[in-house]
Amino acid sequence: MNRVPIEQILELPVPERVQLAQQIWESVFEQTEHVPLTAAQRAELERRWLAFQQHPDEGEAWEDVKRSLLDE
Repeated sequence: MNRVPIEQILELPVPERVQLAQQIWESVFEQTEHVPLTAAQRAELERRWLAFQQHPDEGEAWEDVKRSLLDE
């Protein structure tokens, strides 16, 4: 694995840094089993999952929420 000093990364143009950050985030998302959660975060996820199971038609699809946020 090639390592690049953070100072060199911070010199990249903003769009390239955004793209790099997104690639890093997506790589983390692919390995969520390695992301530690606090007890409070686990409890909140469980609460939301149960609420979804009880009322699956409530709320909005992620695609719609994302589109709404990006249109602002």
